[in-house]
Amino acid sequence: MISVLVVEDEQITAEANRVYVGRVPGFEVAGVARSGGEALRFLRGRPVDLVLLDLYLPDMHGLEVVRAVCAGGLLCDVIAVTSARDLAMVRSAVSLGISQYLLKPFTYATLLEKLTRYARFKDEAGLAVGQGDVDRVLGTLRGSSELPKGLARDTLDAVAARLRGEPDGMAAQAVADAVGVSRVTARRYLEHLVELGVAERAPRYGGVGRPELLYRIPMES
Repeated sequence: MISVLVVEDEQITAEANRVYVGRVPGFEVAGVARSGGEALRFLRGRPVDLVLLDLYLPDMHGLEVVRAVCAGGLLCDVIAVTSARDLAMVRSAVSLGISQYLLKPFTYATLLEKLTRYARFKDEAGLAVGQGDVDRVLGTLRGSSELPKGLARDTLDAVAARLRGEPDGMAAQAVADAVGVSRVTARRYLEHLVELGVAERAPRYGGVGRPELLYRIPMES
């Protein structure tokens, strides 16, 4: 079993993450820490394979936790979790060896994909015969940057940019009109952004009939 320490200061989110991890075959939750200091004390007493680490903690930043882990020789892998969509933060995380990054809010399916990929990485990370073996194992952990079949990067970027300009959210038809695609196509891109954890959707109740779904990208925190 792959042991996981969940580090999250918000009680409801910590419990949700604990339940999510517990549902993934081959993984077990070793503990839950509500602060950076608590996480470090736990790791010094009980090593784990993986830390699901929120970056915004009440006593220290998550990257400080990672630095302390490295300095203390505590061997574990880290998946960073944050609501901040700051590429400088991502670069800092990568420089410390964090190769997987989860944006809040994320779905169980998104976490399942990350953990499944990590489990495959653990299975394949043996002796490398050549460069091809190294590239293959790292590719397993980092995943593919390819989009699902039928989606284009330029259109996805255009949809995301349009949503960022409307903090109150947009319906699929409004996005379709703004980007120049069909409503069905716009819905596919919007749902993909939701699955990635970049966007969120919520029903808007108004007139007679079924409620309309609005999509929005949360403000950076």
